[in-house]
Amino acid sequence: MQRVLAGSLRWASQIHLPSFSSSLFFDNTQTQLQQYHHFHSAKDFEPQSWNSMEGLVQCSANHVPLSPIGFLERSSKAYRDNTSLIYGSITYTWLQTYQRCLKLASSLTQLGISPGDVVATFSYNLPEIYELHFAVPMAGGILCTLNARHDSAMVSTLLAHSEAKLIFVEPQLLETALGALDLLAQKDIKPPILVLLTDFESFTSSSYHNYNNLLENGSYDFEVRRPKSEWDPISINYTSGTTAAPKAVVYTHRGAYLNSIATVLLHGMGTRPVYLWSVPMFHCNGWCLPWGAAAQGATNICIRKVFPKAIFDNIHLHKVTHFGAAPTVLNMIVNSPKDNIHLPLPHMVEIMTGGSPPPPQVMARMEEMGFRVNHIYGLTETYGPATNCVCKPEWDALPPEERYALKARQGLNHLAMEEMDVKDSVTMESVKADGKTIGEVMFRGNTVMSGYFKDLKATEEAFEGGWFRSGDVGVKHEDGYIQLKDRKKDVVISGGENVSTVEVETVLYSHEAVLEAAVVARPDKLWGETPCAFVTLKEGFDNNNVSVDHIIKFCRDRLPHYMAPKTVVFEDLPKTSTGKIQKYILKEKARAMGSLS
Repeated sequence: MQRVLAGSLRWASQIHLPSFSSSLFFDNTQTQLQQYHHFHSAKDFEPQSWNSMEGLVQCSANHVPLSPIGFLERSSKAYRDNTSLIYGSITYTWLQTYQRCLKLASSLTQLGISPGDVVATFSYNLPEIYELHFAVPMAGGILCTLNARHDSAMVSTLLAHSEAKLIFVEPQLLETALGALDLLAQKDIKPPILVLLTDFESFTSSSYHNYNNLLENGSYDFEVRRPKSEWDPISINYTSGTTAAPKAVVYTHRGAYLNSIATVLLHGMGTRPVYLWSVPMFHCNGWCLPWGAAAQGATNICIRKVFPKAIFDNIHLHKVTHFGAAPTVLNMIVNSPKDNIHLPLPHMVEIMTGGSPPPPQVMARMEEMGFRVNHIYGLTETYGPATNCVCKPEWDALPPEERYALKARQGLNHLAMEEMDVKDSVTMESVKADGKTIGEVMFRGNTVMSGYFKDLKATEEAFEGGWFRSGDVGVKHEDGYIQLKDRKKDVVISGGENVSTVEVETVLYSHEAVLEAAVVARPDKLWGETPCAFVTLKEGFDNNNVSVDHIIKFCRDRLPHYMAPKTVVFEDLPKTSTGKIQKYILKEKARAMGSLS
């Protein structure tokens, strides 16, 4: 037996079973075995078929644990003198990046990092965060990238939960990080060692460990600690918390390797692309592209904050070929003042967009500007991208409205995800491929998480029935493509009818004055719930020229009346750091309004 899903991520050396923190400590090996059998099918214990064929063996010559660490090692030779990273005036080659990661991994072990220890980061997209995606697993550690927009209380909670031994912090977030460490100390929890990232000029401090000093003290001769099993954890990713408190999703070396390759393929990244880091590396490990970009010898352009002018400036300056962004970022681009937009583009730029269903109108405008938009779908639990909407040549002959409606679907599973389906969540039967019958989107494959760290109940619920239950509801079309209709928790039930908030939002986005829109349920004594729309207006529009009644009528003219919003609120929408609208905050506001009836 080589693996077990359980509470702690430190692997015991004698029987290859993890040891456990006090909160989830199993009293004896028998309990661990029961847990193991619960999460593994009989298939895991069947004799392997190749054993029946004489002359075959499994050995180190033909079996090496999969790990994305090897991507960097190869690129240091294949793309030795090519540029790997650019951040302002800072540039590195692939050989330099490999050497820096070796030295950093060496210093991590000198600071006491052992295999299975958690190393956290608290930073935006800096070159050092890219390097840590390799250096931490090269030292045998588990990377935990924390959302740079968290406050001290949340950082403290996640550090305690992850049991991080080190935390790398950029100077601009130092005050927040120190507040988190103080909160840990108040609870008698040993805080992690703090290492300061010092890419900022003129910032010096002798109070903390220093990233540059770690590099200076590290050794080129460090022997990389490769995973003993490809099922060893490589990272912990906390969900973004758009609907609830964050959960700790565990990725393996195997899953990271496979999803990196799949994402590179679906993004159309050939050899030596130029990738702009607009997706936060703290979100699903940047959709696994720190590793994937290394596999292709990409030039990585790091930017701390994402805004349209920075995107256009880097496209023209560095000849960016690819970047990723949430639909809200695309919406920012198409609605940005002309001074921030540098058109025409020097070449076609490939964009992956995901996180929420993109409005077809936004996709259409992006392509008019010279971008090619590849719509993907996935969750933190699927290592980020799990599907993409594979475009077909015959769609080009369709009217624009119909063409972009097809492109806005979530599509098909990518090559590393074995199966995706839309199922009845009770019977587990597949729904009809009629584009109408609603079910829950589910996944099975090698790029599904190992589980939620320290939350066995949530893991069991997520894997009930032998599939990963996404919590998203959707339909399956006749061509096999899926289309999301909503999160299960977001569906509005009005008078017994299910209202897809995504469909209502798509109509709202088609209004010339609407910049952003989100629809949630408002309680109603007569109907149970009614749709409540929160809307941000574009510049040049306000309550004087766009009224609530006008927006409601606009929707009623284009939707069944029960689906049209009964309430409209004009305000800025709360978002996560990755651009996802935080609907749980809007739900609280709608609940506080009380019933319309």
